Amino acid sequence: MGTIYYAKLQLSIQKYFPTFVNRTKKESMRLFKRLALLFLPLLLLFSCSKTLNVNDQWKEIMVVYGLLNPNDSIQYIKVTKAYLGPGNALDYASIYDSSNFAYKLQAYLEEMNGQTLVKTILLDTTMITDKDSGLFYFPYQLMYFTTEKLNQNYDYKLVIRDTVTGIEVSSETGLIHEFAIQKPNAPPARATFEVGRLVPTQWTSAKNGKRYQLLIRFNYWEVEVADPTVKSKHYVDWLIFNNLKSKDLEGGEDMAYEFYGDGFYQNIHNKVAYNPSVTRIPDSVEYIFTVGGNELNNYMDVTDPSNTIVQEKPAYSNITNGIGLFSSRTDNTQFTPRKLRLSDKSLDYLYTGPLTDSLF
Repeated sequence: MGTIYYAKLQLSIQKYFPTFVNRTKKESMRLFKRLALLFLPLLLLFSCSKTLNVNDQWKEIMVVYGLLNPNDSIQYIKVTKAYLGPGNALDYASIYDSSNFAYKLQAYLEEMNGQTLVKTILLDTTMITDKDSGLFYFPYQLMYFTTEKLNQNYDYKLVIRDTVTGIEVSSETGLIHEFAIQKPNAPPARATFEVGRLVPTQWTSAKNGKRYQLLIRFNYWEVEVADPTVKSKHYVDWLIFNNLKSKDLEGGEDMAYEFYGDGFYQNIHNKVAYNPSVTRIPDSVEYIFTVGGNELNNYMDVTDPSNTIVQEKPAYSNITNGIGLFSSRTDNTQFTPRKLRLSDKSLDYLYTGPLTDSLF
């Protein structure tokens, strides 16, 4: 995020003012030659520079990203640094030490019960070796982590200190609590998707949760026709919504959403390719609710594409003395699973419906 701030600044100057600096220098020299003899004494006493120095004196700016999840066994924090230099900013992005620190920082979480410090959790480092390719350096990436179990009843303060320069950044977040799901019903209930009919979902908002997402995952098996002993499990995801918001962060609010069952078969039709060499067997459907904290919601609101004529949006950060995002998220896959079998009516439509009959 910090690298983007500076890259955008540099690219904007290069795009809209490519000859501004040089033009200013030439004009200054012509003016100097004409007036030097007349105003030489004054020129010795006074000087004026019109040169725009985009690459000012270097300043360390930490860029921090972290989303704590009480359901995860490992918590990861990503720490990089902003950069700027002459030339194309994108060229610097592919160089490791442009955006990564060359040494380990001091990083820890403070577990807080109100104003009382419960304990300090030191963060260790690990090297991720399979980062996806992109504009920034890959495939290696240094991450800070802890395997300490987090408590949803406590708040957490993140502190990162550069012991070489003395720069320190911090941020705080509460954890999202468990929440109850009313619909769909828990097993042995079955998932039903009927064409032309609405499918209801209902749940109760979580404490410290603000933005809600529902993803429906359809699991199925593929069995080789030539050798039925060879089979593999697959799935396709169907995003139902990702921007529903609770009224507040207190929890306990009744929330609901309805969607048409037609989309279930359309999604499978769009994502599963025809393959006569395999037999597909439906397995289950998972309702995966994911909840984001208030800071994550604010970040998404700011970074979402604008649907108005005003396209530029202010950058969002909740990192003190740095930039980035520190918030929380959670999902229902651990404490209230909704992994259901398809109803007989849905199975029948999957096998005989015009969108999926050739796939199953």
